[in-house]
Amino acid sequence: MDSLHIKRPAFMIYSVLVACLGSFSNGWVIGSPNVPGKVTHACLNGSAYAYSKYFPDCLPMDDALWGFAVASFCVGGLVGGLTGGALQTKFGRKKTILFNNLGFIFGGMLIGCAVNTSMFVIGRILCGVACGLGSLTIPTYIGEVSTIGDRGAMGTCNQFFIVIGILLSSVIGLPLANVPLWRLNYAIVAVPAIIQMLLMASCVESPRYLISIDRIEEARKSLIKLRSGASVDNEFFNMVEGHFGTLAAQALTNYFPASTEEELADKEVDEEDNTTLPVPPTDVPVSRQQRDNMGVIQIFKDPVIRRITATVVGLHAFQQLVGINAVMYYSTTIFNLAFDAEFSKYMTIVASVVNFVTTAIAVAIIDKMGRRPLLLIANAGAAIFCVLLVLGYVYNVPILLVVSVFCYVASFAIGIGPIPWLMTSEITPTYASSSVGAVATSVNWAMNFIIGQCFPVIFARLAGYSFIIFAMIAVMAFVFTLVFLPETKGRSLEEIVQGFENLVVIK
Repeated sequence: MDSLHIKRPAFMIYSVLVACLGSFSNGWVIGSPNVPGKVTHACLNGSAYAYSKYFPDCLPMDDALWGFAVASFCVGGLVGGLTGGALQTKFGRKKTILFNNLGFIFGGMLIGCAVNTSMFVIGRILCGVACGLGSLTIPTYIGEVSTIGDRGAMGTCNQFFIVIGILLSSVIGLPLANVPLWRLNYAIVAVPAIIQMLLMASCVESPRYLISIDRIEEARKSLIKLRSGASVDNEFFNMVEGHFGTLAAQALTNYFPASTEEELADKEVDEEDNTTLPVPPTDVPVSRQQRDNMGVIQIFKDPVIRRITATVVGLHAFQQLVGINAVMYYSTTIFNLAFDAEFSKYMTIVASVVNFVTTAIAVAIIDKMGRRPLLLIANAGAAIFCVLLVLGYVYNVPILLVVSVFCYVASFAIGIGPIPWLMTSEITPTYASSSVGAVATSVNWAMNFIIGQCFPVIFARLAGYSFIIFAMIAVMAFVFTLVFLPETKGRSLEEIVQGFENLVVIK
């Protein structure tokens, strides 16, 4: 069976799930301060060594310093995103994912053993570097190893595992929200990181990456393993053609697509005198039209890649600017507008459950509905429920406040959360993917940090009215998606890039 038509080959799913363990670690880092946050920085005995002679009971910080300490992992994420493109180009996707776990291991252990605020912040930054690097490399790897028909579901698994990490960190954080067990809640992230380091060794490198560094035969073997023995001739030819050009692809793969074979047959036989015309030998050296990997400056000079970059960066900026992390970081504070502190803590976990369930639905339907319709629905929903959240606050209607938060989270999870990461690898050619991904990931983490730092100030002044701002941004995101985002469902990377080339030519 042709690999272009197979569904969910076993080894591909295995490779994707192993890669997504890094996404789980990312989610754990995001969610770990949610429940035990108070006891981490404001416990009864402060910096006294009442429970242990080795570690203080907690790390006393005022609200401003605690906000920075929590958000400092975004600084690491920005660093990881900026450096990730060069690292995954030089060392490959597989090795980058594997060694990226060192940030989670050392960062988590440093926080768990912290005796002062500086150790906590440095640990968060180290974890953030791993989060930033992983948020670039993992979606790239998934997009490059997935079949066309499964690419949406596999790509959404990245966000799904992040959500699982957030949810489990909150649930497990409940019994650990005390002195001295709060330390364990931050250190647990080292466990999935170690597991991924062990399992990633059994996965294969991305075939597209191997083609980009001219390891053609190794790329074929990798693709055959990922497709569980299906015929890969057509898919492999398309990959090589997209990087080297048609003539070089024919020479390198010794494969001619059906249309090319018919053309050759017409040239080989002269129907009038039934004589065979000479056919060029396949072993003659062919000039390869190989594209060198583009740097950050180059992607803004090429008109096609510039348009792709603008589309991807726009998606990532809007993902954060619609305010999801304002809700996830400060959901307990929002619920405190309507409920007591104890009940609000549990409502925050319910919000994480809603996020989890809706992301699971996105995994199931994204390859059927397509990326563009889901993202339009998600942005429209985010705008509507932000407005309803404000109305719930203004008129003091607790049930409207709760339903609006949950539906807003669901709107994000169904499209705004997973699709930007998926689209980054879906619409960007391999020779530009590292630089485009690095820029987009850096913008994402920068916006994440800005929201984390600015929202508390805005919320302190405007309270529930703050979400009017996010509603307006969601409307802008809807218009951006409607105008600039192409549908990618069921299309190969080469076809998608050709679509952008046609747009530039028409323009």
